[in-house]
Amino acid sequence: MKPKRLLKINWDAEGIFKERLNRFVGIVDLPEEYGGPARPVHVHDPGRLRELLYPGARVALKRAEKPGRKTSWTLIAARHHGEWVLVNSGLHRQISQSLLTDPDISPFGPVAGIVPEVRLGKSRLDYRLDFDEGPSVFVEVKGCTLAVDGIALFPDAPTARGSRHIQELMAIMDEGFRAGLVILIFRRNVRCFSANGKTDPGFAQVFRDALNAGVEVYPVACAVEQNAVWYEGMVDICDLT
Repeated sequence: MKPKRLLKINWDAEGIFKERLNRFVGIVDLPEEYGGPARPVHVHDPGRLRELLYPGARVALKRAEKPGRKTSWTLIAARHHGEWVLVNSGLHRQISQSLLTDPDISPFGPVAGIVPEVRLGKSRLDYRLDFDEGPSVFVEVKGCTLAVDGIALFPDAPTARGSRHIQELMAIMDEGFRAGLVILIFRRNVRCFSANGKTDPGFAQVFRDALNAGVEVYPVACAVEQNAVWYEGMVDICDLT
């Protein structure tokens, strides 16, 4: 199958990353016509992103739409080994919804209805997919930007929230529903996906438990080029034995 466009993401400027002040704010040098050096930008991704956001990294940015915001720019992507890598988790909703509503590429097939932001236990999962026949499937979406030696890894920082989401997915199966985990992989040339046990052993264990319990896990290869995010196919799960 040829790549299919999931989301158009025109950005407004490119700059050079200098430092990350905290989880939400980075400093970027922009061309003079866009504000010049040392401009604060919003980082909309909870990951560490150390292999992507380092001094000297080329980054793509979008102007803030809300007037009066403290940071007038939002980080969209970072250039790494000749490819753009999406580093904005705020776009995951639009990307995943395009995926899940397209029966030609959705791992769940044609849906009769899609409900976002579903409250489940102590969590809020990303979607409930309803079908003409059979049980609904509750779906959580995660974004993956880390790859080491051809293996896509999630998370790149400890995530108690991520573990809780997967535990909620396993619990909903006891009520007769299906459960799905979609991993949006924004790195090319990976051969498989694995939970990052070195960074978060607890998440890795919950991930293995979920696979054994029957949670449907779908790592999805995505590429950023030509000012868009493209679906490129499914990625295998690494052998966990």
